Amino acid sequence: MIRHALIFWITTALAVWGLVVDLMVRGIAALSFFIFPLVLLALLYYAYKVAPGRMGGGPGRPRTKIKPSAKTMSKVAGIRKTQGVPSKRKSYPFQVIEGSKGKNDDQLPKYH
Repeated sequence: MIRHALIFWITTALAVWGLVVDLMVRGIAALSFFIFPLVLLALLYYAYKVAPGRMGGGPGRPRTKIKPSAKTMSKVAGIRKTQGVPSKRKSYPFQVIEGSKGKNDDQLPKYH
């Protein structure tokens, strides 16, 4: 984790240093290379955050609350009442059936 943070900060420092050197060499003309990426970033932000809210979808839309019907609420109340304290053992829908052969000590493995 520390290694990744170190790489990130070194890369950021080199990028800032390159920007400062580029501004000193070319002046204000160096900023013209940032216009296209900034416009692209603004369009992506607009498409992701603002536009879906206007079209009725996406992460920026407000969620409408739906009031459940009385029938649904009665079902939920019935389910809540029937759920009691959970037992320590689970009840499974199957059981072990003893065989009809009987048990013979001679057939048991010698090393158990």
